[in-house]
Amino acid sequence: MNRRQYLSMAGLAASGVVAGCTSRGSSGGGEEPTGTAQNPTGDGGSAGGSGDRVAVETVASGFENPWSLAFVPDDGRLLVTERAGRLNLVDPAGGTVERVEGTPEVDARGQGGLLDVGLHPRFPETRWLYLTYAAARPDGASTTHVGRGRLDPEAASLDGFETLHAAEPFVESAGHYGSRLAFDADERLYVTVGDRQFKDFGPDHTAQDLTTEHGATLRFETDGSVPEDNPFVGDEGARDTIYSYGHRNAQGMTVHPETGALWQSEYGEQDGDELNVVTRGGNYGWPVADEGCTYGGGEPIGVSHSDREDVVAPVYSWPCGSGGFPPGGMTFYTGDAFPDWQGNLFVGGLASQALARFTVDGTETTLAERLLTERGWRVRTVAEEPDTGHLYVAVDAGDAPVVRLTPP
Repeated sequence: MNRRQYLSMAGLAASGVVAGCTSRGSSGGGEEPTGTAQNPTGDGGSAGGSGDRVAVETVASGFENPWSLAFVPDDGRLLVTERAGRLNLVDPAGGTVERVEGTPEVDARGQGGLLDVGLHPRFPETRWLYLTYAAARPDGASTTHVGRGRLDPEAASLDGFETLHAAEPFVESAGHYGSRLAFDADERLYVTVGDRQFKDFGPDHTAQDLTTEHGATLRFETDGSVPEDNPFVGDEGARDTIYSYGHRNAQGMTVHPETGALWQSEYGEQDGDELNVVTRGGNYGWPVADEGCTYGGGEPIGVSHSDREDVVAPVYSWPCGSGGFPPGGMTFYTGDAFPDWQGNLFVGGLASQALARFTVDGTETTLAERLLTERGWRVRTVAEEPDTGHLYVAVDAGDAPVVRLTPP
């Protein structure tokens, strides 16, 4: 048994489960090839029903692969993106859905389309609404874009939309766009970009190449310019937009409400899914250091994070053989509706068909339970309603609901 196998088996033994490596399922904008969705009960989580923990109410339905949720301050309505290219305003009380006009043209092939949405930290004083999306050139090559326009909630319009940045280089792939966005306490904008599904698992992989923006977290000012204190500014061998690199496909990102730390969820290849705390200039290892394995063959990819001193290890991961937990959007809970959950981290699970709740102490992260496992839902993302503390969940499907979780 090599070191990688030992570490994987030890982690599984501690959680009380050993499962075979599985190919993750896909529906519409799924991250991996179509397969049978597995929902192992390991890692300390419960696979039982969540009826005794939460009540589930449908807020609105009929969405085509909803990807992101964001509440509009001083308005109460919910923004919902659909990968097909629609941005919607949803009334949580009545369930009415109004389409927002003025969104950019997107490339909705594969995993692409209209993806994340976020509002300027001082909205509505500053009315900028930010979107990430996949868009293509005439030759078909595509990349992750970030742009902004001024939201008028009353008119349901996005005015003067402009592209702030297009990640370089464009490639002929329809996958691994990353595309979560978040703002820190200094109003800096972070955007994730995936590795675009390149399979050359070695030191020359695009996620390890600082001359590309693939497999990276990018950092901007709110107008799309580059902060002077970005870690690689002035380095001729690196893009000055890069804040961290060595990521495979981070599609969850949130800021810790107390520490201000930037947290991400990241898809592994076969298993190897991760939760990371992102640090300035950090190399997160993909694919030279990873806890996952190759599809089908189950062979290690690179070495374990613990075998290299030049990479940042995840704070939580699902090693090869665990069945994985392909993680989507995430949020820290700060509300009063579920007082026992204050400070907990919630992460959507796609092929695992669950909403995971983690307890967090510093960076020590423990999986407490899996909710919604009885629903058969690919959970794309989760958001907290500011006024009530209720949790809202977007389900990834071609005809999908957005649901509300309240105390039973």
